[in-house]
Amino acid sequence: YVIYTSGSTGRPKGAANRHSSLASCMRWMQRTYVISGADAVLHKAPFGFDVSVWEIFWPLTAGSRLVVSRPGDHRDPERIIALILQHGITTLNFVPSMLQAFLAHEGIDERARLRHVICGGEAMPADTQREALRRLPGVSLQNLYGPTETTIHVTRWTCRDEGDAIVPNVPIGRPIDGVRTYVLDADLNLVAPGVAGELYLGGGGLGRGYVNRAGLTSERFVANPVDGGGTLLYRTGDLVRWNPEAQIEYLGRIDHQVKIRGLRIELGEIEARLLAQPEVREAVVVAKDGPGGARLVG
Repeated sequence: YVIYTSGSTGRPKGAANRHSSLASCMRWMQRTYVISGADAVLHKAPFGFDVSVWEIFWPLTAGSRLVVSRPGDHRDPERIIALILQHGITTLNFVPSMLQAFLAHEGIDERARLRHVICGGEAMPADTQREALRRLPGVSLQNLYGPTETTIHVTRWTCRDEGDAIVPNVPIGRPIDGVRTYVLDADLNLVAPGVAGELYLGGGGLGRGYVNRAGLTSERFVANPVDGGGTLLYRTGDLVRWNPEAQIEYLGRIDHQVKIRGLRIELGEIEARLLAQPEVREAVVVAKDGPGGARLVG
């Protein structure tokens, strides 16, 4: 994102498109979820996360109260709960692991006045969806997906009570306005519903590439093999499929990248640092689930 001052002499290439995409995203969020002067939105994401952009600009453009937490508060469930209760927060963002920690707080469902809980950053477990809807009746629980290379979200799923049904994967939903989604095989052909493939993204919210990383840009931003017309698609590296309801389900990664508490981590980079130690001959790093969520083990 680019902030222009009175001393700016010109716009960087692509900046106008980025500004337009951000405005479009804010309009979509307001049209879809609707907040007003009676609402309060909590800003707690670090500025390095694109989620922080909607946390700030959505309430400011909708006339709602914006409550700004202190740096580091996003790591402290007790502090977040105190802010929610003190300021009457109605709308906020959680990574699913932090939502689970929030739900573990006794009595929170009786005292909070939440209207919108928007999740993203990592896959949502079916148990978290079930418990949140049970503990927070009347809350609109949203599972939104969007890599950093897009502005800001690209798909959304409105969570629902599945009752006793077994739900293997909480969907990430369907594309939002202005976004195109494709599930392609290794040869860049469209796959049939129910068949796993890599998720590719296109449309107005797409970034233009990586600064000073031409090789990585050409690897990740590829010519659109479906619609053509000189447009580009971003290959996410995420393995997905269309389910019987024509919703996208996230299945995992096709490489060694993992997500823990919303952070994208390349396991190979950590392995390389371990192998740089003279005492280490071989190294493997994996993400393992535990009582506190996923953690890295080397």
